[in-house]
Amino acid sequence: MIRTPVRSTNIASIGYDESASTLEVGFRNGSIYQYYGVPASVWRAVMSASSHGRALWRSVRDRYPYREVR
Repeated sequence: MIRTPVRSTNIASIGYDESASTLEVGFRNGSIYQYYGVPASVWRAVMSASSHGRALWRSVRDRYPYREVR
């Protein structure tokens, strides 16, 4: 999945696969997580937020199933 670099203290990049409703987050520590069943509207909100980390925490984490892929 292609991820877009973002300005964040903890997040390096964010990608989204609309056909699979999968959000992928690359963290600055090198780990990558995929979140499943995430609507495109949530991805757009995370990308447009002034704080990507805060938006991810509030809108995605613990709301959608996920797994660490690296």
